[in-house]
Amino acid sequence: MITVATWNVENLYRPGTVFGPLNDEIYRRKLDVLADTVTEIDVDILAVQEVGDPDALADLVDLLPGRWHHRLSAYPDARGIRVGFVSRLSFLDGVDIVDLPAPLCPVRTADSPAGGSAMRRMGRGALQVHTETEIGTVHLINAHLKSKLLTFPGNRFAPRDEDERARFGAYALHRRAVEASTVRIAATAALGESTDDLSPALPPAVIVLGDLNDTADAATTLMLEGPPGSRIGTSGPDSPRRDEGVRLWNVAPLIPSEHRYSRISEGRYELIDHILISRRLLDHMHSAAAVTAGVDDISADPTCRRGATASDHAPVVARFL
Repeated sequence: MITVATWNVENLYRPGTVFGPLNDEIYRRKLDVLADTVTEIDVDILAVQEVGDPDALADLVDLLPGRWHHRLSAYPDARGIRVGFVSRLSFLDGVDIVDLPAPLCPVRTADSPAGGSAMRRMGRGALQVHTETEIGTVHLINAHLKSKLLTFPGNRFAPRDEDERARFGAYALHRRAVEASTVRIAATAALGESTDDLSPALPPAVIVLGDLNDTADAATTLMLEGPPGSRIGTSGPDSPRRDEGVRLWNVAPLIPSEHRYSRISEGRYELIDHILISRRLLDHMHSAAAVTAGVDDISADPTCRRGATASDHAPVVARFL
């Protein structure tokens, strides 16, 4: 069995930064909780988001039993968080995905047309790696798309009025959509151009996973699936189509309904962390789960979490035979 998971580990910094834990005791307790969970789910390849300090990820890896490899994106966001992989399997290479598709640039992100209000790169770079497994070569793309949490000029979390809220909601949605488009284009290239050296006749095994910051039915998540018309739980997987080669399937419907969430925000249970797989892996799919124990209800103020010793997200796990 091969186990793949995605987990937003929430502001993984060493103490001493404005985003990290308040003291070393809280930091060490958080590392222990993270390490215990990774060990419990017995993961082979873990995609992580919100790694603020590379040394903090190294501290976490040091607590895991056995030998592990890790790799991080070279493109963090403005507060320093980035995506990465932790794996028992070695990586054959790593490619940063950061530039937005030229036809979509520039993307407006604020009211003023000047002074840094347009983006040509993803807010947080995605990372693509591939590794050898018993199934063959598996290509993985880890992404952390723009959050639904709105920020306003002056680093405010509250708008001056409802007109400003509506405008910045549109800017945030546009950012998330163009980032999803960028990741989808990278996935299409992996599906269409990558080859499995062990079994050249087989279609590529591709996984897109990460904190997509919206639900399975959101337009930005559906964009990653590719051509519409086939989802797990429908007749689609049993009725192959001409465009099977570029399609991805979200494993969300396989997660037991009582645990089909990865974050609780102001009382809303949402699955915003996802694993999407190509047809090759769909044929090897065994089970999916979200490890929701210990996930707390959070507010819209991210500064309240510096004393937390657990992540505000649940790991989402997929197992393949």
